[in-house]
Amino acid sequence: MILLSHGHGPSLYLPSKDGYAPLAGFYAEQGFVVIQPTHANSKVAGLPAGTPGAPLFLRSRATDLSLVLDQLPDIQAQVPHLAGRLDTGRIAVVGHSLGGMTASMLLGARIPDITSPANTSLDFFEPRLKAGVILAGPGHGDGLSEMAARNYPELHPDFTYMRTQTMVVTGEHDVSPHMTVRGADWHADPYHLSPGATALLTLTGGRHGLGGISGFDAKEADDEDPDRLATTQRMTAAWLRSALYAGDDTWRAAADALGSDAPTLGTIQTKRSGPSPIHG
Repeated sequence: MILLSHGHGPSLYLPSKDGYAPLAGFYAEQGFVVIQPTHANSKVAGLPAGTPGAPLFLRSRATDLSLVLDQLPDIQAQVPHLAGRLDTGRIAVVGHSLGGMTASMLLGARIPDITSPANTSLDFFEPRLKAGVILAGPGHGDGLSEMAARNYPELHPDFTYMRTQTMVVTGEHDVSPHMTVRGADWHADPYHLSPGATALLTLTGGRHGLGGISGFDAKEADDEDPDRLATTQRMTAAWLRSALYAGDDTWRAAADALGSDAPTLGTIQTKRSGPSPIHG
């Protein structure tokens, strides 16, 4: 099962449960049950800009996903054909952009409690998640632009606590000067700074949309490209399957195929041979 956390884009429906069809549909075709919440930052079903926690609603985003896990029995009851088919021992989280930040928090990364004078950190670690994929997520807070640091003080993650096995995907040309003073490498921080991230896929020529994952034929997709999208879809699905199932070599085969048959699409860095599958 996959919890899919949307980003913070400018359109109405892509940053909601109704977006990310290229990912959600593909994962479902591969046999995953995909659950997409709509977070409070959504323009169609979210909360007003003056609400505490706005505009990012990082805290409520994290608790949204934990609430979904709490309510799985009720969700299953509302979809009768899922009865007995949800493997609650093999759950992963996938998030794009701000959703990548949300995913990293549930995978263990901590954020500062800006309401506390003691400068404490907030821990949203979710032990029920066994793996995660961060797609073009934010990097370390030291790399924020002046505007971002001023407006998003919570966006200062400590990835050293992120121990759940994780794959990070970035675009080679994902440069966001409104968010960071660094280049595209900023989005790779969750891989380099956390003990849990084991694989980094960098998409050649990729921008923030990673081939168009947020929607088909959408301006917000940023760099719509069928081959790049297919690479994001297939490589993340392969990594998740091998992370969640003992003895599965889908990731190894996919990584080998990318390197030998389609090296111009992207490159892979790893900290060890592959994800550590769940046994049982």
